Amino acid sequence: MNFNNLSVRSGCKDIWNAFMAEGVKFCKHDIPFCPTTATTIPADIITWEEAKSIHKKIIAMKDYDYRYDAFVCFYMDDYKFDGPKGVWLNPEHALEVLKHFAGAITVDFSTYLDFPEPIKTYATYRMRLLGYWWGKNGIAVINNVRWGTYETYDYCFEGIPTDSLVTIGTVGGGPRRLVDRERFVSGLSEMIKRLRPHTILVYGSANHECFDQLKIQGIKVIQYPSKTYRDFERRKADE
Repeated sequence: MNFNNLSVRSGCKDIWNAFMAEGVKFCKHDIPFCPTTATTIPADIITWEEAKSIHKKIIAMKDYDYRYDAFVCFYMDDYKFDGPKGVWLNPEHALEVLKHFAGAITVDFSTYLDFPEPIKTYATYRMRLLGYWWGKNGIAVINNVRWGTYETYDYCFEGIPTDSLVTIGTVGGGPRRLVDRERFVSGLSEMIKRLRPHTILVYGSANHECFDQLKIQGIKVIQYPSKTYRDFERRKADE
């Protein structure tokens, strides 16, 4: 497929955000390649919901050039970042918010096990293309890796640099629950095999044997507490 002259047919809506793909390298299944543009380890990782709240408060105080030392992630329910006003259909607004933060983890569009395969492939496409576009616009980007069952392995690791820094989320579908453990550990093992990351950032709990094994292999694992955990600890402190 030739992507050198990307355009949208007259009368058609640009539902796949072709304007973002200028200069992109496409991998297997036309998954965009998203370079890791971050050069430092995040001091903190907060959710998109938290970032929007921070942005709204600071802009209300007319501080239009503020900087906030945290990377923004999207490990939350999709309706909070996807939809008519979400990061995909309103990308310019999302970019304007992210420019004030230290960087961004690429979007965690869901790839639920019962989703049809084209929907899961499209979720992966959107993760990479948004990340690529953010990087082109000066955002420090770290790739989020999201896999499903074994049939997703053919495309879910595409578009991510090997021997780099990646992020995964363990909230809602990590190894803590027995029902998810086998799928999670299998996908994690496949990710190591294919991407060979030197550092893995974990949003959520990393208190599991599979991460201990990675450390033994010489892979750096850095854990960040989830919003749910931080809120719980705050409530405990207030009691």
